Amino acid sequence: MDHIDQKILTRLQKDSSIAVADLAGEVGCSRTACWRRIKSLEDAGIIRGQVTLLDRSKLNLPVTVFVAIKTSRHDVDWLRKFAETVDKFPEIMEFYRMSGDIDYLLKVAVKDVAAYDRFYHRLIQEVELSDVSSNFAMEEIKFTTALPLQSI
Repeated sequence: MDHIDQKILTRLQKDSSIAVADLAGEVGCSRTACWRRIKSLEDAGIIRGQVTLLDRSKLNLPVTVFVAIKTSRHDVDWLRKFAETVDKFPEIMEFYRMSGDIDYLLKVAVKDVAAYDRFYHRLIQEVELSDVSSNFAMEEIKFTTALPLQSI
């Protein structure tokens, strides 16, 4: 990947709906070369897809909850069941296995505290957990989906 690919990716992370001709002009290559580079980045799996970002508060899902989970089970079967369970919950936006004091971290989007409580009860009915700690975000100060390409 060269500096033109990085420029293409940086621009596409801001707005992937930009026309290829406009993108080519911004990054300094021909439309055909730009299209080929995008296709190559897709084929390499660097570009995984294109999505539309929605405004959560306008869709009445303004509450973000970070759920720290500890478990006494650390076997493959338990993790497989937990991962399958997480897939069933559309409220769970992100799911990580962690190092340190907690085992897993979930990022959950809900309408309000009552909706989170319903989510919580459904979750603990599905999978055995040792400890669940919920932290409600008070304010979103920075949100981005853009990766820091200048760092690579």
